[in-house]
Amino acid sequence: MLALSSREKGGTVAHRVIELLIGRLITDEQFRDEFLRDPEATLRSLCERGFELNHAEVAALLNTDPQLWVRAANALDPRLQKIGLKNEVTIP
Repeated sequence: MLALSSREKGGTVAHRVIELLIGRLITDEQFRDEFLRDPEATLRSLCERGFELNHAEVAALLNTDPQLWVRAANALDPRLQKIGLKNEVTIP
């Protein structure tokens, strides 16, 4: 299991972290790709950088259908997306 903060969070703070994480999963192509490849490592990295997630939140994120994030991103207006440039084709 992920090493998470043991500090109890207030409902508002905890909910804000989840909102930020879900928003990033939907709007940030590179982050979404990383999460889809290795969700546990991605969440661990976030926790190491100060995002506090409890075990229930981690379990819920890991148990959510991964295609939900893809479907939501595809339904979102492209102007609201942060497009990853790593897969861009360069024309010589």
